[in-house]
Amino acid sequence: NIIGGSQFHVHDERLLNLCWLFRRDGTIERQAKIHITPDEKRWWGVEGGRQVHAFDTDCGRIGILICYDVEFPELVRRIAADGADILFVPYNTNDRSGHLRVQRCAQARAIENHLYVVTAGCVGQLPLVENADVHYAQSGVFTPCDVPFARDGVAALASENIETLVVQD
Repeated sequence: NIIGGSQFHVHDERLLNLCWLFRRDGTIERQAKIHITPDEKRWWGVEGGRQVHAFDTDCGRIGILICYDVEFPELVRRIAADGADILFVPYNTNDRSGHLRVQRCAQARAIENHLYVVTAGCVGQLPLVENADVHYAQSGVFTPCDVPFARDGVAALASENIETLVVQD
């Protein structure tokens, strides 16, 4: 199964920030970003989605939230109540402070809802893309802080702002 990150997509004549789930069996699902940042609205006219989903996969039930959405506890609570064991959070931030907001909130959501949270952020530069030219990330796998999990709630963590792959079993 592949969580395809997020990108802008026109759906029903609305510009949305969507993340795609490509399952091994060939089926495809999508999750829209619910909470749009002021920059997404101002620079590109992106609109927010209307609902969150938990998705069945051959590896269990998962949820997907895009970037800023992880900063809103009620969305994760709904996904967890719907049976998700893992939450995937693709994100795109341009500085360390933005990245830390996403990371710290992802860690809080793992603790609050007793589920794994996997973050995957963009790194590098796109000099020809206005307002999206610089990226900052440190992808990771976060767990509840409890006895059977990683001592500090961090199962795996990439190096800061380096293109790499994070693997956790």
